[in-house]
Amino acid sequence: MHAADIVIIGAGPAGLAAARSAAQRGVTVALVDDNPLAGGQIWRGGPQHSQHPQAGKLWAELQQMANVQWFMQSRVVGQAAAAQLLLETPQQTFKLAYRKLILATGARERLLPFPGWTLPGVTGAGGLQALVKGGYPVRGKRIVVAGSGPLLLAVAATLRQHGAQVLHVLEQSSRRKLAGFALQLVRTPEKLRQAWQLRSQLAGVPYHAGSYVLQALGEQQLRAVQVTIAERRLSIECDYLACGYGLLPNTELAQALGCRIADSAIQVNEHQQTSIENVYCAGEGTGVGGVDLALAEGHIAGGQAAALGPPAQRWLTQRRAQQAFAERLQDAFALRPELRRLCDPDTLVCRCEDVAYADLQAHASWRSAKLQTRCGMGPCQGRVCGGASDFLFGWKPDSVRLPISPARISSLITLHSTSPVDGD
Repeated sequence: MHAADIVIIGAGPAGLAAARSAAQRGVTVALVDDNPLAGGQIWRGGPQHSQHPQAGKLWAELQQMANVQWFMQSRVVGQAAAAQLLLETPQQTFKLAYRKLILATGARERLLPFPGWTLPGVTGAGGLQALVKGGYPVRGKRIVVAGSGPLLLAVAATLRQHGAQVLHVLEQSSRRKLAGFALQLVRTPEKLRQAWQLRSQLAGVPYHAGSYVLQALGEQQLRAVQVTIAERRLSIECDYLACGYGLLPNTELAQALGCRIADSAIQVNEHQQTSIENVYCAGEGTGVGGVDLALAEGHIAGGQAAALGPPAQRWLTQRRAQQAFAERLQDAFALRPELRRLCDPDTLVCRCEDVAYADLQAHASWRSAKLQTRCGMGPCQGRVCGGASDFLFGWKPDSVRLPISPARISSLITLHSTSPVDGD
């Protein structure tokens, strides 16, 4: 059995900020993440390598704190008992007890179905970026980047830096909405600077507003994509399509603990506390808002969990400003209704269980579709088709299936028994 005063799930910017804020009080802190390195998706490869002004300093301070424990490559299987989680590593399963819990579980990419989206060569935009950062070769490959949100520019820049030929960046939001959003970037100078840098790195790459993928073409491998650009249909030959429609908060663990969820995000008060006593949340789980909002919420959550007193005005001000930015972001990149009409009857929506669009149209709810078609019953546990069906049909999952993530049979037995656990 392991134990800490404060357990933090997720070692991205929000989790690291919460750990530093809490550990400064002298309490014991345990950081849990299923990746081998800290940093989350935004600081992939370790915060010490990020160009963000706070990343290196945050990392250096945490390395000097003896009261911070690290549990990397550790997945949460479920709740073992009150104030106790069951974790699984590649080697063992063990329990981790806490007095306070901070959820910094981040977000995942939203993928939407269209004809051909299951072809090899079609990936998530953020997914391909992560692969490339991990060493996946794309030099010389012809790539179309499509979907919605500022992430598309970051993805395209990463691909170009690694030698890919980025043919087009297709943004589904309208030119009018993007222009309005761009004008308001003066309220957040740092965001304006980042946008300018990304656009400079993509000089010569066509960026199209009001444009999106209609279908991916190929037999055993992607060979082209059919798109609409400024209301014109075009076919573009390519090797990869990197397509993502923004991010969705990871709320599964919070739901399993009984935390209140609204608008697909974990609900928190001004202290970042959820509806469950002694459980806090920070970062994208409370709503997608970017790294600076995650850092502010993390510092506030860590301080409040450690009973540090009122949060520093700096973090309250940063949280307020970044929440306003997140609202403008959400409005500017709201998904157009045309994307709901892309699926053919035989287009797969649930890729794990091979459930087609036509099979789902006969159902009125997520529960009905799940019971009758096995939609959401595969290895991803609805993380892909859940977000898609929410957009397509307005369905909201009404429960969470345990385990929180795929686990060994021995871990499942432990979760549902009182027998001793390896590593206790």
